[in-house]
Amino acid sequence: MISIERVSISGFKSFSRLQDIELRALNVIVGANGAGKSNFIQLLRLVKALAQGEFQTFIMKHGEADSFLHHGPKTTPRLEVSLQFMGPDDSSPRYSFSLEPDADQRFLLTERLDGLASPLPSPSRESQLLTSESGYPDPQASALGQAIRHWEFYHFHDTSPTAGMRRSEIVDDHLRLRPCAENLASFLLHLRHRHPQHYRQILWTIQTVIPFLEDFDLTVYQAGEAEKVKLTWFQKHGNHYPMQPYQLSDGSMRFICLATALLQPKLPSTIIIDEPELGLHPEAIEVLAGLLKTAAARTQVLVATQSPQLLDALSVEDIVVARRDHGNSTLQRLSPDDLEAWLEEYSLGELWRKNVIQGGTCHES
Repeated sequence: MISIERVSISGFKSFSRLQDIELRALNVIVGANGAGKSNFIQLLRLVKALAQGEFQTFIMKHGEADSFLHHGPKTTPRLEVSLQFMGPDDSSPRYSFSLEPDADQRFLLTERLDGLASPLPSPSRESQLLTSESGYPDPQASALGQAIRHWEFYHFHDTSPTAGMRRSEIVDDHLRLRPCAENLASFLLHLRHRHPQHYRQILWTIQTVIPFLEDFDLTVYQAGEAEKVKLTWFQKHGNHYPMQPYQLSDGSMRFICLATALLQPKLPSTIIIDEPELGLHPEAIEVLAGLLKTAAARTQVLVATQSPQLLDALSVEDIVVARRDHGNSTLQRLSPDDLEAWLEEYSLGELWRKNVIQGGTCHES
């Protein structure tokens, strides 16, 4: 597994300068609205777009080049990012890039990967390093690009009646759980057939939060030339009458998606989830914390949250605090030594509510 070890940022959105923030197996970012949590996640999305050869499309979809620069191009003529990785063989590749806007509101990209025998051709419009189409021969570059392309940004906020997770999907769409779980039913059906042990673990975990759910039905039916399946289910003591996806609450749907994502047999190289606690009962949030820890033993996990209940179920070492001061965002990992006396009487969530862990709203003058 190739994981992110440290990140440095200069001039990206609300981050004027962030130097070597450490990332570990589990990273739970807490902070007020506007503190920079979502901007940090968007930076990682940008890096994945580079690896996929979709960089300029990503920039144009998210407001053009000037919107990415801290306080605009007059203040920040270029932005710079550096990511230190940890490889399975204890290697530590560092990938760095800088971006300068051009007259077309796009970016010119200059890249570097430490340790390569020959420099990368730059500046360029798209990454010369991380896309498979570039044909760059270095095996370290190829492995790093492959790992980044397998980052997954899960987002289970849309649980409306028209959300894909509540609707039918073709059976063959099961290679990976999609970011918004549009193929949840077909993915679970695949796990039931090919990975029954993981399916049973997912089902048991769901039942700890939704105890009236006995099992999923997942009956395949023919729709023209396509075979489809939807998330029908059986309730306990329900005479095996199949219940429909719309009969599950929003919170129940989100928890089913979270349990499936975090307990699937082959995890993405990095999992990023924004506000996974949305709509969950406090008891479900405690179970979610256990799922995050379990997943972090197998891959790298990064979560942004505003839930004191989630913090209560985690360790000090897992927490990164996002703060905003005079228009600048910062990230700081908590130190157990600084909170040792406080934790004798209070939980992490209580310390956050009391602003001892200073991740609350900061009123700027």
